Amino acid sequence: MKNIFLEMYRNKILMTTISAWLIAQAIKVILGIIRQRKFDFRWFVGTGGMPSSHAAGASCLAMAMGLEYGFISPYFALAAAFAIVIMFDAQGVRRATGRQARILNKITEDIYWKGKIHENRLRELVGHTPVEVLGGFVVGVTVAFLAH
Repeated sequence: MKNIFLEMYRNKILMTTISAWLIAQAIKVILGIIRQRKFDFRWFVGTGGMPSSHAAGASCLAMAMGLEYGFISPYFALAAAFAIVIMFDAQGVRRATGRQARILNKITEDIYWKGKIHENRLRELVGHTPVEVLGGFVVGVTVAFLAH
């Protein structure tokens, strides 16, 4: 019986995609340290921020599939369609969710200060701006080219 984890580790496209995600997350941490002058582990595991790790992983996967199997292959088509959905979702639906959280937090604060409610704050940094998604795309494509 083959070791599944060893096979996954040997999958160059999977490892390249995971690497792009990790690099994007590391860039977020570095930028956070530069901006805030402190370290916050949530920057590494959280969502939102520059660059988009969702876009980095999805675009890296698509580019790696194209480089490995050709840009006319159904593998590339599938990965590219997946990347497009991920990137639109990252800057569209998820960003709108963050805006709604910001508004709901403001409403909650207003009610709280009047003594009528005691609730936890919602997470506001959920989605990405188009620039953050573009940054993630550039990271992902670059990692795919470097790994190929």
